[in-house]
Amino acid sequence: MKNLVSLGVFLLILLSVQVNAQEQSVLQIRPTGRILMDGGLFHSDNKNFVDGVAIPDARIGVKTTYGKYKAKVDIGYAYGKVSLKDIFVERQFSSHALLRVGNFVHQFGLQSSTSSSMKVTMEEPASNEAFFNSRLMGAMFVYDKDDFFGTASVHVESEALKKKSNELGKMGYGAMSRLVYRPLHDTGRLFQLGISGAYETPRYNSEPTLDHTSFDLGANFPTRIAKVRAVNALIPDAKNLIKFTPEMIAGYGPVALEAQYYYLQVNRKKDFKNYKASGMYGILRGLLIGGNYRYSHTDCGIATPDSGSLECVFGYNYTDMSDTRSHIYGGRLNDVSFTVNYYINKYMIWRFRYSYTKITDRVGFENQSLSAFQTRFQVIF
Repeated sequence: MKNLVSLGVFLLILLSVQVNAQEQSVLQIRPTGRILMDGGLFHSDNKNFVDGVAIPDARIGVKTTYGKYKAKVDIGYAYGKVSLKDIFVERQFSSHALLRVGNFVHQFGLQSSTSSSMKVTMEEPASNEAFFNSRLMGAMFVYDKDDFFGTASVHVESEALKKKSNELGKMGYGAMSRLVYRPLHDTGRLFQLGISGAYETPRYNSEPTLDHTSFDLGANFPTRIAKVRAVNALIPDAKNLIKFTPEMIAGYGPVALEAQYYYLQVNRKKDFKNYKASGMYGILRGLLIGGNYRYSHTDCGIATPDSGSLECVFGYNYTDMSDTRSHIYGGRLNDVSFTVNYYINKYMIWRFRYSYTKITDRVGFENQSLSAFQTRFQVIF
């Protein structure tokens, strides 16, 4: 942990060097924000699913640019709670390399390249929610040139943003990297292969016997109108966690395929069996109106279609969090979905989604399913 703190101090110093020598630049400030408005109809034996409407995410923030430096502050509001989102500073070393420090989404797999509001399936695949980390305080180096894209990150656990170090007692930490090769990244001709890997130490838990000796992993049913846990695994007596995810993009003309596989292993203390979990998803996209798919170097993925585009998306996700060897049964999830996206203009998108989700083999939780019709109108600027 001391080495990680020392590295963080070094990176902050690196960000500040040559500021005095920098050419005079104009400070540019731009407001940002988003509003998501959802409505849904649900059919399930689980009485927690109640038809309704919601504003699951509203944000306001600001982006600034000054020479080789950029900064962002983003504050969100949802269901009566205010939370801090992206808060970071980055320095551009060249047109191909930058260093970012703060609280943000670190690169781990294809889904990490798009924000939660820009998922083409309306809600992110459950496997990504179960095996990803969302925002973390840390530092990330990014290299982006021609056919290659790579990142390297160090970070601390998410609770470090909410609690002081003496309240945490100790601070979990980790590292991750994403490497991508993209021989085809022209409009209408896309092909990309990549792999990401990560290492983490145990995280904070309010239960003293589990504090920094466990991992609590899981995912909700794919809706933000009702928040219901679908799969969940609590792994005690943990030493560390390792995970990796290969990814793929293939596209020709107005049709594209995206896919990821996830593997996770929690190494455990004493004679306890290691916990293993896995998952995958596949997304088939097609533009009915809007021409061919384009590539976004910044996102290292498919660019948002142009204004006026109409898109159909078929998705399948499988998540397995039940491990018979370690006797931890977090559940198995199958989900199929069909989504229509209409890109009204540069700032507005309308989405409609139907999904069927089935949960089995979760301890203390009856096998059950959910059929959901959902729609969303969103404004992002």
